[in-house]
Amino acid sequence: MSRDQALGVLLVIVGILGILIYGWLVFFTSWWAIVLQITAFVAIAAVLAIIAWIGYTLATTPPPKPVEEIEKELEKELETSKSEEEKPSQDTKTN
Repeated sequence: MSRDQALGVLLVIVGILGILIYGWLVFFTSWWAIVLQITAFVAIAAVLAIIAWIGYTLATTPPPKPVEEIEKELEKELETSKSEEEKPSQDTKTN
């Protein structure tokens, strides 16, 4: 058995045990209310943390350049590359 397969088997076992323990805590103990409250809190906190992270990323990322600026830069690059291509060809004509 390869290392990845062993890790996969371990994850399956841990997942099934987690399901069984969680089910036992919710349905067969007096702690069911606390377990459900903690579960709900963690789930909601995770979703809100993702929303906050997206908001932070949007707030701190600089805006993209306007399309007009990008087009001007591309035109300048094309002009400089054309002029560089023409210079060597003129030198070879004079020799």
